[in-house]
Amino acid sequence: MSTKFTPAPWPRRLRSQEWYAGNSRDTIYHRGWMKNQGYPHDLFDGRPIIGILNTWSDLTPCNGHLRELSEKVKAGIWEAGGFPVEVPVFSASENTFRPTAMMFRNLAALSIEETIRGQPIDGAVLLVGCDKTTPSLLMAAASCDIPSIVVTGGPMLNGYFRGERVGSGTHLWKFSEAVKAGEMTQEDFLEAEQSMSRSSGTCNTMGTASTMASMAEALGMALSGNAAIPAVDSRRRVMAQLSGRRIVQMVKDDLKPSDIMTKEAFENAIRCNGAIGGSTNAVIHLLAVAGRVGVDLTLDDWDRCGRDVATIVNLMPSGEYLMEEFFYAGGLPVVLKRLGEGGQLHKEALTVSGETIWDEVKDVVNHNEDVIVPLDKALTDQGGIAVLKGNLAPNGAVLKPSAASPNLLQHRGRAVVFEDIDDYKAKINDPDLDIDETCVMVLKNCGPKGYPGMAEVGNMGLPPKVLKKGITDMVRISDARMSGTAYGTVVLHTSPEAAAGGPLAVIRDGDMIEMDVPNRRLHVDISEEEMAARLAAWHPAHEQAGSGYAWLHQTHVQGADTGADLDFLKGCRGNAVGKDSH
Repeated sequence: MSTKFTPAPWPRRLRSQEWYAGNSRDTIYHRGWMKNQGYPHDLFDGRPIIGILNTWSDLTPCNGHLRELSEKVKAGIWEAGGFPVEVPVFSASENTFRPTAMMFRNLAALSIEETIRGQPIDGAVLLVGCDKTTPSLLMAAASCDIPSIVVTGGPMLNGYFRGERVGSGTHLWKFSEAVKAGEMTQEDFLEAEQSMSRSSGTCNTMGTASTMASMAEALGMALSGNAAIPAVDSRRRVMAQLSGRRIVQMVKDDLKPSDIMTKEAFENAIRCNGAIGGSTNAVIHLLAVAGRVGVDLTLDDWDRCGRDVATIVNLMPSGEYLMEEFFYAGGLPVVLKRLGEGGQLHKEALTVSGETIWDEVKDVVNHNEDVIVPLDKALTDQGGIAVLKGNLAPNGAVLKPSAASPNLLQHRGRAVVFEDIDDYKAKINDPDLDIDETCVMVLKNCGPKGYPGMAEVGNMGLPPKVLKKGITDMVRISDARMSGTAYGTVVLHTSPEAAAGGPLAVIRDGDMIEMDVPNRRLHVDISEEEMAARLAAWHPAHEQAGSGYAWLHQTHVQGADTGADLDFLKGCRGNAVGKDSH
């Protein structure tokens, strides 16, 4: 146990005993109904009751195997003397939710927070996988601050198409562009579809799901080695069972998210994200989680901590391998050890194991230096997320250097503007569109308020007339996000967003835009007076909801630069037990 943390005395009265201890009418009411499932009376003796918050859903295919995994978590909880209760919770599926799963991350976090607080749960196992399920459950756990541990479902096995590794998502974008360029037939594309998702699990690239699994481990919120084990590997089930055992002791010790997710832990995660070539979505999610746990984390921290971190994980979309090989090479513990050896890790940061993060990784071995490469063979020397600012993005915008074209990192070009995603779709395939590879594609009204929900449309496909020249990348700027499986010189999360009246809203066709990633600058060549005049004449053009959750979201969502959480959900609200229901 780390000397930084002092375990609480045990035994002591837990919050679940407010429901189950004693012989009052209300206690017998609560206990009696639970017993209709065949639970013996002695299970209500004060032992920790552990909620397994399960994001399984048939419509969340990444998490389709979590019911099976939950049984292994239960086994671990029983073994350690706890009382497991499986609780299905809101599952924001990346694959199916429209307009975007991101719109429902905050709704999931809100509902799960109240699920934890309002029920007899002493500790939580966060059973997650698909992109938004990991941050939404971390946000909920931080808001309640009860002992919690992350168990991810793990990535799919490698895909293969005609002898080529196929990365889920990454090759979807690649093959789609190849069809538009006339380099691949539609029939071949349909055949390749069968090879993209050949086992249970999340994306097998370093997309958002794998990135957020890595962020949970780097934060110390999952057991060491959790992030990379394939979904169908027996060791994934072992990890689930060990996590079930561990959460019982965490409750006894009262080891909470606020003890683990400190500023140092977030800095570790940011540096880790750079080293693995992680998704830009990690930026918005970690900012939101930090806001719930009360840690002051900003875009400047992302730039400061990530700027000098080399990308050493050779995985798609930045590299050539997939998560299966990453696991065989040693997984995230090898990366964390490398950061520690380079003075880029807060070694004393506490983890859910009760040990420091350095104690967990200091003795691990790299089994494949083609997958986790030496520093002198790094994919890029500055792999962290680049935060750009200027008169086009006063509050910041982000770019992933490891997925960008080096020749485009300093670029000046003519803006070709799309007012929203429908405008883009209407124009992009037009052979008469006035665009070439030197232009800068600009997409508006796709941010948290504008889409609404901030969809993954920022990696706009290039126009066919450019693709047919053999050009595969252009500078693209928007207030949207992009999939963690995507690649390209794509500026995202431009803030303030267009729908909030940010400068992006008034960019016009023909404006000259300058992007200088090394100097972190994003500038449109118009005067301050011209910018002020345009903004004064601006009127919202995005679709606005009149009722329901869409209205709540648009009314209360904050900017991408602070995590796009709802303004009334910031901060930790604790886990005090409310009044009884009778």
